[in-house]
Amino acid sequence: MRSLLAVLGLALLASAAPLGAASAQTPVRMVLNWKYQGPQALFFLAEDKGYFKQAGLDVTIDQGEGSAAAITKVATGAYDVGFGDINALIALAATQPDQAPIGIYQMFNTPPFTIAVKADGPIAKPADLAGKTIGGPASDGALKLFPAFAKAAGIDPAGVTVTNMQPNLREQMLMSGQVDGVFGYVNTIAFSAKAAGIDPETQLRFVKFGDYGLDLYSNAVVASKSFAAKHPEALKGLVAALNRATKDMIADPAGSVDAVMSREPLLNQAVEVERTQATLAAEMNHPEIKTIGLGAIDPARMRRAIDVVVEANALPRTPALEKVFTDAFLPPLAERPTAVVN
Repeated sequence: MRSLLAVLGLALLASAAPLGAASAQTPVRMVLNWKYQGPQALFFLAEDKGYFKQAGLDVTIDQGEGSAAAITKVATGAYDVGFGDINALIALAATQPDQAPIGIYQMFNTPPFTIAVKADGPIAKPADLAGKTIGGPASDGALKLFPAFAKAAGIDPAGVTVTNMQPNLREQMLMSGQVDGVFGYVNTIAFSAKAAGIDPETQLRFVKFGDYGLDLYSNAVVASKSFAAKHPEALKGLVAALNRATKDMIADPAGSVDAVMSREPLLNQAVEVERTQATLAAEMNHPEIKTIGLGAIDPARMRRAIDVVVEANALPRTPALEKVFTDAFLPPLAERPTAVVN
């Protein structure tokens, strides 16, 4: 795969300092995909355990408003780094290639996108969505991918009414019948429902995008191209710190949630532990990591994903792989996880 050096023409990368040796206290502004939840523990572990500081970084971490929104926030320069949906990045790279950030650590490697419906309702398969109303936050990754899902599932998206809603109203509006289904990530919906007293196993049904041929990657750590150009050593240090914290979360999922609870003490800790364990098992556990390691991508698989997103959304151009993801900042394979479930 071509490195970011080839993409950006940066001689800086060729002479970059050793991993983790960033300039003293380089400020980094980071936005997450969502409100603080258990699986975000790795970001806070990197802060609490001093991994960022050891890499010479002063990292500010803010809550997010959706996986697609995180991509936009980095693209506009509001943040240097984000945790967001790589498919939203693909779409942006097809329309605004100069502004689009670039993926540097692929965290979620299995598609979590879904439409959740009531288990006792009439929707069991994509064809049942005709004439129905499906809601979701405007910046939700699954909602953004609905055209691709509709094409893969052989349904007419024009026959489905899509409406926007506040994220905190998603499960409530579904269960009250205000909408027929909701877009989201499987674990996000399932455990938010559980926290609200809804049993996702008996009261919800999930129409999963991955079951209909959308073998897509999902959330990745992304960086603005300008930050990558100016601070390549800092970015290597950041990825190394997050990789260390990810290994800590894998080793002790339950204990890692303490780092989130210290910031959001009103969360249900038991639910967040379950959410973290489920995220590791379902969203970060693609078989490919046994050979390429967590954080990397299979280039052929990513090219197929790019084609799917471009075709389904009738985008004006197909971005090259190196405009979407680079392995230039990854730690060596020997230092990255090759399994996430003990």
